[in-house]
Amino acid sequence: MTDAAVAIRGLTKVFPVPLHRHSIVAVRDLNLRVEPGEVYGLLGPNGSGKSTTLKIILGLVSASHGRTEIFGRDSRLVESREAVGFLPENPYFYKYLSGEETLRFFGRLCRLGGARLKNRTDELLELVGLTKARKRRLGTYSKGMLQRIGLAQALIHEPKLLVLDEPTAGVDPAGSRQIRDLIVDLKRRGITVLLSSHLLAQAQEICDRVGILAGGVLVREGRLEELIAIENQTELVVANASSGLVDEIESLINRSNAKLIERRRSTTTLEKLFLDATTERPES
Repeated sequence: MTDAAVAIRGLTKVFPVPLHRHSIVAVRDLNLRVEPGEVYGLLGPNGSGKSTTLKIILGLVSASHGRTEIFGRDSRLVESREAVGFLPENPYFYKYLSGEETLRFFGRLCRLGGARLKNRTDELLELVGLTKARKRRLGTYSKGMLQRIGLAQALIHEPKLLVLDEPTAGVDPAGSRQIRDLIVDLKRRGITVLLSSHLLAQAQEICDRVGILAGGVLVREGRLEELIAIENQTELVVANASSGLVDEIESLINRSNAKLIERRRSTTTLEKLFLDATTERPES
């Protein structure tokens, strides 16, 4: 059996509260498995235990009980994290460095140098769409650009697993779309992605499977389209249908044991409307 990219067994994390007799259970008896090459979303509201779980996997926080593994190796071992790239929710960068200098800095931390580092820097700037901004200081970057340079630094050493904590937090819809497209591209390249988010609509577009946390407990897991499906309802979306055809369909439904709950025009989403209205505008 192939080793999971991430395997979590019986994970529990308890935080004692100083000067109080009670403790906070951030994660309780969590079990999940992330397969190589998939995009897995760890979803849930703020305070549900998502970030704590990621920090335990990355060795930044120790577990109270249980075990976590990265490609079959105990994640407490430093060598297990050589295959991991990480982008935290609020990454800190040196604002006086340019995008190119930032990647070279992180590349040297990963013991890259010479032509290999130069080529890798050029490749990643192209991948995240920042080639034209490579000489600009990070202090002039937008939030979306900072997240993309953060993705690039997380990929500098060619990891097999990318861990992202709220990768689109605070990013406008256009920037969010760019980041989601990057994640899809990374999956095509065979990189496993584990991300945490509280934004279900965004996760639905890119995740193969999701686990939903609430109060530190895994309450649902599976493919998102299966989790959100209403068991006894089916939607039909028909284009270019005449009113007569729609009336005939309604008549067939009424003659059966089925029940027509609602008749409505198909709608788009506010995000798509915004993107359509703000991209590819003709030059004035």
